[in-house]
Amino acid sequence: MELQRMLKVYGNDVLRLCTLYLKDRHLAEDALQETFIKVWQKYHTYLGQANEKTWIMRIAINVCKNYLRTAWIKRNSVVQIEDIVKASQCQFRHIEESVDLLNAILTLKEKYRVVLLLYYYQEFTVKEIAEILDKKQSTVLSLMKRGREQLKQKLQTNYMEGERYEF
Repeated sequence: MELQRMLKVYGNDVLRLCTLYLKDRHLAEDALQETFIKVWQKYHTYLGQANEKTWIMRIAINVCKNYLRTAWIKRNSVVQIEDIVKASQCQFRHIEESVDLLNAILTLKEKYRVVLLLYYYQEFTVKEIAEILDKKQSTVLSLMKRGREQLKQKLQTNYMEGERYEF
């Protein structure tokens, strides 16, 4: 069945994205299920104009945004950084560095956080990110540049305050 193929091919990427976006492994698993239910329900509307993976990721981001809009989530959101690092399968030298870096990324405004997570953790191209977010490539590049600048400031501040991350 087509749904099984998509779940096998894209399931881990969607789960990582949802975990990074929602900052909660259990909510991410729920979002994964809801994403593929929507994919199954709406597959007939997929026109093939965008890459199948970017189309599915766009649905996943919309599902995550809907989760974050609920009042219960806003009140009860708990960041589980270790789960997020495991879900993102970071290849850093030290897990502490991964946690510090991810903590800094997660404190950025959503518009910067999303493009950085999609680019560095999901390894999408700028063009694919533009398609997923329905923005121009130049806008995505600007958001990435500003996000990296803010991230650099946060990491320098943490370094100056004696935290572990080294440049």
